[in-house]
Amino acid sequence: MKIFQFSLYCILLLFVSMPVFSQSETEYDVKAHYDKMEVDIEMRDGVKLHTTIYSPKDTSQKYPILMQRTPYSSRPYGKTEFRSKIGPNETMMKEGNIIVYQDVRGRWMSEGKYDNMRAFIPNKKGKQIDEASDTYDTIEWLVKNVKNNNERVGTWGISYPGFYATYSLLSGHPALKAASPQASISDFFFDDFHHNGAYLLSYWRATSVFGYQKDKPTDSSWYSFPDLKTEDQYQFFLDNTPLTKLDTFYKKDNEFWQQLKDHPNYDEFWQSRGIIQHLKDIKPAVMIVGGLFDAEDLYGPFNIYKKIEENSDNYNMLVYGPWSHGDWARETGRHSVGNVYFGDSLSTAFQKDYETEFFNHFLKKKTKDMIRLPEAHVYDTGTRSWNDYAQWPPKTTVEKTWYLGDDQKLAETASDTKQEFISDPKKPVPYNDEIKVVFTPREYMSGDQRFAARRPDVLVFETDVLENDLKMVGEIEAMLIVATTGTAADWVVKVVDVYPNDAENYEETMPHLKMGNYHMMVRSEIMRGRFRNSFTNPQPFEPNTKTEVNLTLQGVNHTFQKGHKVQIQIQSTWFPLIDLNPQTYVANIFKAEEEDFKKQTHTVYGDSAIKFTILED
Repeated sequence: MKIFQFSLYCILLLFVSMPVFSQSETEYDVKAHYDKMEVDIEMRDGVKLHTTIYSPKDTSQKYPILMQRTPYSSRPYGKTEFRSKIGPNETMMKEGNIIVYQDVRGRWMSEGKYDNMRAFIPNKKGKQIDEASDTYDTIEWLVKNVKNNNERVGTWGISYPGFYATYSLLSGHPALKAASPQASISDFFFDDFHHNGAYLLSYWRATSVFGYQKDKPTDSSWYSFPDLKTEDQYQFFLDNTPLTKLDTFYKKDNEFWQQLKDHPNYDEFWQSRGIIQHLKDIKPAVMIVGGLFDAEDLYGPFNIYKKIEENSDNYNMLVYGPWSHGDWARETGRHSVGNVYFGDSLSTAFQKDYETEFFNHFLKKKTKDMIRLPEAHVYDTGTRSWNDYAQWPPKTTVEKTWYLGDDQKLAETASDTKQEFISDPKKPVPYNDEIKVVFTPREYMSGDQRFAARRPDVLVFETDVLENDLKMVGEIEAMLIVATTGTAADWVVKVVDVYPNDAENYEETMPHLKMGNYHMMVRSEIMRGRFRNSFTNPQPFEPNTKTEVNLTLQGVNHTFQKGHKVQIQIQSTWFPLIDLNPQTYVANIFKAEEEDFKKQTHTVYGDSAIKFTILED
């Protein structure tokens, strides 16, 4: 029961995405200032979607509509039951907006069948539906039927609701003027449940949330979470490898678990569920928000912004702060990720100066003046300060390449050296050094990597102590030249900021750690080696043969300060963040057998390189 309660708490915290305001702000009485209406809006195919509408009691003016579509419930249900907080933030709640929450098709009190990451249909005919048509039909009803609306609509959401905010951009409804997708999923083969095709085992329990269908509208949960019966998730997943052992917990009625197992490659099933390839000729204004330490949806916001920039001529801006998943909607005063402190009241500043300004400008103001916000507002996670850029990534950069040299050094030139390590599936490298159960991981994104650097199956390369600041911006490219004695392998690359020995502790630093010589992870990524040439058509490695493996690490905005060191770590397991690669090629890792898992020797050659960009003064 203890583990179930913990998982349920995490579900509510991570997925419902309700804003959490400071103590003084809780005094605001939503019921005293808003009327609530619940309606079931009929879609073009006859399916009805449950929709909750909060309208200001003050009817002396017209208000824009702000809508969030969610699979995580528009609760509380009942006309007399009110949320304690509504809208994207406190300011917008108090200013007055028509706030709308809708259970998406097939979830909670809405009718229909749920389809996880429902595919977009570009040229719908007749009663064909997708999330874009459901958005269009909902906006059409709201604009025509909700009193005192100004016929301007905005959408917002965090995580999965952020995906629906992205999807709203494809609705084509003329009343939709602004959208803010935040921590949005964009492609399930690269977001959330996969990274470059590698399965995120750490999200396995979330399969409960997305996998089960309900048979009728309900205000109660129809799914439950598996009980691990342990506080040691590393050992639990090690004991339940290969993945076929997890079938004990999820049967055939969990549709998402079956989809994961049946589609191990980037086939049409996954490709059709990607949203970014459809982001063309977008008209509404867009403000994309992400967290630089978001373990769940780091890929999505960067790539949604990039695709809109490439294919549209609308207003499109980007905000990335030193946040974990959805932290910008919660104010905690001192803000930290794990052991590392980044500043005070960062979320409140974003909400007031960016989120509110964005929506008010495009939904309320009649002026034709340009909005006074930067194209990209990105936090420097090294200097702990904000940067404004005219574009992302900024232009005034120079490329720099370091090679993985001998004697644990990052070198300016390639060499004919090589380094080997043994990768043993029975003793995989953990992704952190704590014994606990987490629903979805967070803190490891800025976690201390010393425990990994001191393992024989992790290669370490680093600079000398920096004599000057070095500011990395944008994506980082890892171009590995490797070999393995087996026919399959994963490759993990981590970029680490090594603090000086005399670095002072933060209030947030865990008691058993010290910030002196702290190895802060700045960015990391994995490539499942079978996908090195194609995500659609995987290939085995030829044993003992030099092979190129390239992977992209998502954007950074980080200054490695004078007195610090830049470190690169290379490893082949990352457990149980990522499932174990058997290191023997099999057609489908979800169906691998115990005898497929073999200890192998991996080699990294000295002409392997890390390429990044440095911001010029």
